[in-house]
Amino acid sequence: MRHAMELFRTTTSPLSLRRPEASDGAEIWRLIRACKPLDENSMYCNLIQCDHFRDTCIVAEMDGEIVGWVSGYLLPDDPATLFIWQVAVSPKARGTGLGTRMLRTLLSRDNCKGVTRLQTTITRDNAASWALFRKFGDLAGGELTSAPHFTRAQHFDDMHDTEHMVTIAMKARMKKAA
Repeated sequence: MRHAMELFRTTTSPLSLRRPEASDGAEIWRLIRACKPLDENSMYCNLIQCDHFRDTCIVAEMDGEIVGWVSGYLLPDDPATLFIWQVAVSPKARGTGLGTRMLRTLLSRDNCKGVTRLQTTITRDNAASWALFRKFGDLAGGELTSAPHFTRAQHFDDMHDTEHMVTIAMKARMKKAA
C-alpha cells in the first residue's frame, strides 16, 4: 500500500489554502459555474458563505487564482458533524488530490476539533464526488454510509435527482493536514 502522502501529488505551481474572504465570492461563483455538474447558487449565496461561514470553508489558490473551494458548516444541532455543501476543483488542479487535501485542512482547524462525522449529499450520477468522499473516508479511517435523503419526487418536484446523504464516521481524528 502506498504511503498516504503519496496520494497528494502537488501541482507545479505553489498552492495555498486559506479561509475565504467576502471579496472571493464572485471568483468562487465563477469557479462553481465551471465545475459541472455542481448546482449553481447565486453569487450572493457564495458571498455569504465566504463571510458568515469562512471558518468552515476553504479556498485553494494557485498563481493568484482560486482553483479550489469547499463550503461547509457545523450542524447547528450537532456540532460534531461538519456538513460539506460543495467541493469545486478547477480543471487545471484536478488529479492532484486537492479535494481531499482541502477537506483534511478544514478538519485540522481548531473550530473543527470536535468533529467526528462528515456529511454531504451526492446524486447517484456524480462519480467525481463519490470517488472523492470514498477516498477521504479511507484516508480518514472512517466508515462511509449513504441513503436517499432529499428525493426527486418529495423534495425536488421531479426537477432534480435524488440527493443521497453520505456520512463518514471517523474512528480516529486526523491531527494535521496533508
